Amino acid sequence: MKNTLIAWLFCLPFASCTSPVTQMDLSGQWTVCLDSTDVGMDASYGGKLFDTSITLPGTTDEAHLGTKCTLKPALEKSQLLHLTRAYSYVGPAWYSREIQVPSDWKEKDCILHLERVLWDTQVWIDGQKVEGHEESLTTPHEYDLTPYIQPGKKQVLTVRVDNRKRYDMSVNDLAHAYTDATQVKWNGILGDMYIKAVEKTRVESLQLYPDAASRTVKAVVSVYNSSSQTAPVNLSLQVKGKDDSKSYASVETQAEAVKGYSTVELTCQLGDNAPLWDEFNPYLYDASVELVSGKSTSLTTETFGLRDIRHEENKLVLNDKPIFLRGTLECCIFPLTGTPPTDEASWEKLYASAREYGMNHLRFHSWCPPEAAFNVADEMGFYVQVELPVWSVTLGKDSATVEFLRAEAKRISKEYGNHPSFCFWSIGNELQYDFNILASMLGEMKAADDRHLYTTTSFTFEKGHGDWPENQDDFFVTQWTKKGWVRGQGVFNQELPSFDKDFRASIDGMEVPLVTHEVGQYSVYPDLTEIPKYTGTLMPLNFMAVKEDLEKKGLIDKAPEYLQASGKLAAILYKEEIERALKTPGISGFQLLDLHDFPGQGTALVGLLNAFWESKGILTGEEFREFCAPVVPLLRFPKAVYTNNETFEAQIELCNYGKDELKNSTLSWEITADGRSLGKGKTPAAALAFGHNGGLGKISFPLQQVTNASKLEVCLSLDGTEYRNRWNVWVYPSSVDTKWGDVKYTRSYDEAMALLKKGEKVLFNPDWRTLQGIEGKFVPVFWSPVHFPNQAGTMGVLCNPTHPALADFPTDMHTDWQWWDLNINSTTLVVDSLQGGASVVEMVDNFVHNRRLTSLYEGRVGEGKLMLATFDLQTALDKRPVARQMLYSILNYMNSEEFAPTQLEGLDKIKDMFGTARNQKQPAKGIY
Repeated sequence: MKNTLIAWLFCLPFASCTSPVTQMDLSGQWTVCLDSTDVGMDASYGGKLFDTSITLPGTTDEAHLGTKCTLKPALEKSQLLHLTRAYSYVGPAWYSREIQVPSDWKEKDCILHLERVLWDTQVWIDGQKVEGHEESLTTPHEYDLTPYIQPGKKQVLTVRVDNRKRYDMSVNDLAHAYTDATQVKWNGILGDMYIKAVEKTRVESLQLYPDAASRTVKAVVSVYNSSSQTAPVNLSLQVKGKDDSKSYASVETQAEAVKGYSTVELTCQLGDNAPLWDEFNPYLYDASVELVSGKSTSLTTETFGLRDIRHEENKLVLNDKPIFLRGTLECCIFPLTGTPPTDEASWEKLYASAREYGMNHLRFHSWCPPEAAFNVADEMGFYVQVELPVWSVTLGKDSATVEFLRAEAKRISKEYGNHPSFCFWSIGNELQYDFNILASMLGEMKAADDRHLYTTTSFTFEKGHGDWPENQDDFFVTQWTKKGWVRGQGVFNQELPSFDKDFRASIDGMEVPLVTHEVGQYSVYPDLTEIPKYTGTLMPLNFMAVKEDLEKKGLIDKAPEYLQASGKLAAILYKEEIERALKTPGISGFQLLDLHDFPGQGTALVGLLNAFWESKGILTGEEFREFCAPVVPLLRFPKAVYTNNETFEAQIELCNYGKDELKNSTLSWEITADGRSLGKGKTPAAALAFGHNGGLGKISFPLQQVTNASKLEVCLSLDGTEYRNRWNVWVYPSSVDTKWGDVKYTRSYDEAMALLKKGEKVLFNPDWRTLQGIEGKFVPVFWSPVHFPNQAGTMGVLCNPTHPALADFPTDMHTDWQWWDLNINSTTLVVDSLQGGASVVEMVDNFVHNRRLTSLYEGRVGEGKLMLATFDLQTALDKRPVARQMLYSILNYMNSEEFAPTQLEGLDKIKDMFGTARNQKQPAKGIY
């Protein structure tokens, strides 16, 4: 957070008088020439004014310049990879305008400042090339115009921006600093654009190193002297509260400014009661350094917070308190512009949405955001992870790329290092190849700037790495360790649902904090009501193609149900992911991928919020905060499904990463069914320390009073607070009188058809292992069916809970944990060729195919009545109460007068689907 002012000598240090701001705003109308054939250098474009106008800050996309998109909506890879640019341009572009700096700038140095450019810039004044060029992807481009500027005279300023790739930063240009997957490869200039007049001897930068324990701040002042003479200078440092202007300290010193750069250090004691910075009290200070040299005075102000971030073995500690990162990713997703915002209002909306859903942490995946993002994070108390602009599997092969990244790290440290929100730094995402070079880079970064915690890479697939921390890691980001998974992707489809598990075994012996990498990635069906929101430079051809396909197939009315069913499934999985992490001492946080949609890499709609950070109506922030908050009540219990001759038993726990330790608290629990209270109790908690609190009490509730199949809700709350949490469990009768009546059961297609021909009621339940179709899974599409096509493509159950076939099988319209056994022991059938009848239990298909999928289908075939079930209703029913209860409910329906299905045609066309396959389950890592 920067503010540089120039004052005249007669304004005494820190006096109340103000000086004119010597800064020329360059925003507004410019002229532009696209140089697609790259002839501008030879043709001397520098110094020319062009015929086409453009508004800067801005991009060629916004100006409708470049190649106009001619693609139409289609379910093809080009349209489904990401949102589509309406106009695209990659190459050199020349931007020119007339300037006239004030005549009283003759004794000043003139510095051109361009906040954010992609990727390379060069500058001319009146056709004369300004020395040097800039190529940072993340920090401002600045040029010393002093030798070229004639104050008081009109001159032509030309900036050449070349957004072509300069270094190999990632596979398929996926790193979010340079990509078309989220932000686009825009050409233009963003953010602050100005020429500033600065003194010949001035503060070039001010780096602040606070020490929370001693309540001090060290200021490292870089002084620049552009004259040839050594200049004596007086430096004054004053520290005030940013918002309350309370004075905390001041110190003064004298020094000699040699030609070029020199460094002076000043240290201030802020006082024992100086407030610290964290998520609960994000108190900020302004440190102002005034330099007086001869007749000139300059003032530079930087904002900082008092905080100490470190790790104590496997715990993250901030200001001597353990913290837990409740994080999500920000992958430069800004669907109206395709560019990151540089204004604070846009970032305030983004962070407010994240906070509404309980977040205190953002990871910027393979990019570094602009200044405004840090400013707002500072003010709102967010813990930010920054990464260099790299996602490479060959890092180290190209020395030029490595040197660029080393330089970029220095630029980021200088530009953004003072921000207290900048807590964590990773070199990049999923880096591979030369870990010796990565180790060297990390060592340099840590030695240069100790204000952050560092990790080598945010996970890696490199053999021999990624399953345990590297030697210099301060924290470790991963999906799995050498001892096992630390996220649900490898668990939820492979293991029976249980809620007494955590990841302790996977991190046993780890000596640094672990943060789980890109948790979730559970795909949600597209929200087609978003389409009108895309009023900017990006077109949702992917969403439009899905809509057209559904309309063509007569399924458009199902889209809202597909969204809700898939979204509700994703929500329960996110809940269990987060709770397992909270239950694991040694895990210090999670990073969701994602709380909001990722519209790139194959349209990865994995969010409960859309790409605009707005709710999809799946789960409210209040509901999400029940399991994602500073304080979270927790239960450990062994399973989701019980019979009524059992006792529900659960251990009470609580994670406290709140503002204070909690004393003399009470935890209350209640079990309800359809709003009726079945039992309740209280557990006193004398002390709830920071971190994970286990063994707080026990719930023991006999289930005999539950005589009918029921869904129970177990609620645990912390009395006198807003903190509560809830879980569903299902209770079935231990003894079921299954009455077949006149229903005939078969696993054979031929027998089923013969029975139907005789006019029988037939429950056709083919062996799922021999059924051609889609693998039955509990979890939905991982990430994207386009990006990871090698996976089952279903997205969860969709049913009508009031259908009489489900009258004795309590369910919501979507998958919940009681469906696990049925989904796993099934093969999903594609029924596009069937006409008539009706699906009782559908499976939502992915948006690439939009097929009609079923697990339970009814219809009249000739004079017979058919119920086709593709989940196993035969095997080991004494050990599978869910399947037994489903069978009971289906038979009750089939033996009732309500069983009157409509005529079904086309069953003969799918004969070959039955009895011809040998299905096997795909392992969790098989999708890669």
